[in-house]
Amino acid sequence: MSQPATLTGQDIGEAQGAITVLPAPRRAVAREDRTAASAPDASWLPPLSPAAQLSAPRLTEEVHPMRWYRIRRIMLRRWWVPSPVGRLWPVVAATTVALMVVAVVPVAAATERSDGRWTGAWATSMITASPPLFGLPNWSQEGFANQSVRQVVRVTRGGSAVRIRLSNVYGATPLRLAGATLGVAGDGASVRSGTLRTLTFGHSPSTVLPAGRETASDAVRMRVSPLDRLSVTLFFAEPTGPATFHPMAFATSYRATGDHRLDPNATAFGEASVSWYYLTGIDVAGQQDEREAVVAFGDSMTDGAMSTTDANNRYPDELAERLVAARRPIGVLNAGISGNQVLASSPGYGASGLDRFRRDVLNQPQVRTVIIFEGINDIAISEAVEGEPVTAAQLIDGYQTLIRAAHDNGVRVIGATILPTKATIFPAYYTERGEAVRDAVNRWIRTSGAYDAVVDLDRVFADPTDPDRMRPEYDSGDGVHPNDTGMGAIAEAIDLDTL
Repeated sequence: MSQPATLTGQDIGEAQGAITVLPAPRRAVAREDRTAASAPDASWLPPLSPAAQLSAPRLTEEVHPMRWYRIRRIMLRRWWVPSPVGRLWPVVAATTVALMVVAVVPVAAATERSDGRWTGAWATSMITASPPLFGLPNWSQEGFANQSVRQVVRVTRGGSAVRIRLSNVYGATPLRLAGATLGVAGDGASVRSGTLRTLTFGHSPSTVLPAGRETASDAVRMRVSPLDRLSVTLFFAEPTGPATFHPMAFATSYRATGDHRLDPNATAFGEASVSWYYLTGIDVAGQQDEREAVVAFGDSMTDGAMSTTDANNRYPDELAERLVAARRPIGVLNAGISGNQVLASSPGYGASGLDRFRRDVLNQPQVRTVIIFEGINDIAISEAVEGEPVTAAQLIDGYQTLIRAAHDNGVRVIGATILPTKATIFPAYYTERGEAVRDAVNRWIRTSGAYDAVVDLDRVFADPTDPDRMRPEYDSGDGVHPNDTGMGAIAEAIDLDTL
């Protein structure tokens, strides 16, 4: 393991208000001004329906920081000629450098996809503090005070520099982080000896993150490989208030009283939770190959519901393992939220897919593909709450809105059909009316041509004796969620060439 060395946001070329030039065949597009993040809304999206009058935001051009370097070289070549005009080249160079300096992102500024030095290696999607779900306790409502929180995640890409991303998007007050460390995870809450690195934010070991904002740490030199398990420890000396969090991590997080950032042992971490708090992403840099990622966007099937805790058997994890085995260096980012819907927001299950798509997909570093696998909750929850399911036309309108937004940002879209649910133990998840909607939506996904590619999971999971039921070998036991084997089947069904 190399010796730690901290780089600042200026060192890594973070730029604000710049133009992102995407790799071919993508084209540069205008993007929303995101210098001040706020709670998610759908105002940036085209209208879902005449009733949903969504106003378009003011857009601003952005220039990728590495693009400035190329512009400067071109300008120098043009001015460096044997004539009096050629003497202007120092002015051109100085002006270019000045523009780059002005564009540097402040420590607590919102992170942006336009930073071309970084690729997402791990991510999760956040919701507001919520009561325990399905009997799984969490610490979101009480928050933290004089406590260290240690969270273990597995990265999907390697690199020689690492940064973490934190979110206070749903916080009501500024988040005061007293300090943070990063290391290679051992067993349980332990960290491998000699791997702990102190993280900084603009050279400071502490930071204050305003309510409604996200930020990234400075880079730390640390060699990581694909599928390494990393441990992030956050220390909160002062009360945080209710925490922005991801409720169903299907991974264990640990809590200790006092400052245990530099404690590699597990002894002090006597409390456990299966949620993630404030930690929303880990990015890597320093690879020579293309810096790109795929986002898995969806509900509990993407989140990993019913998969084995701490085993990394969610389908995005299995997909990452396939890519590593195939020597394809693509990061896989999990943007699933259990219970999430395309069209509607709900307490405990996050903002709707429409509301969160920009933050959870388009703002991820170097995303080039998104897999949209969501819709069963829209059908079932509307049936249970309103007495009739959402219509196929409404769901399709929602999908089309997401597809347009992705394409407008140069991101490919893979659509996944909705799984069969006839054997469910949850009554609203299979009704004749709901099944008619599912069938109509799946036909549209298969045949419309709206997606760049389609993975037909409905047919992969259909029981040969009754196609409306899930194959028993893939069923977790509730008739809706896949087991570990089923998660693997989803990953295997995805054509890697479409990514």
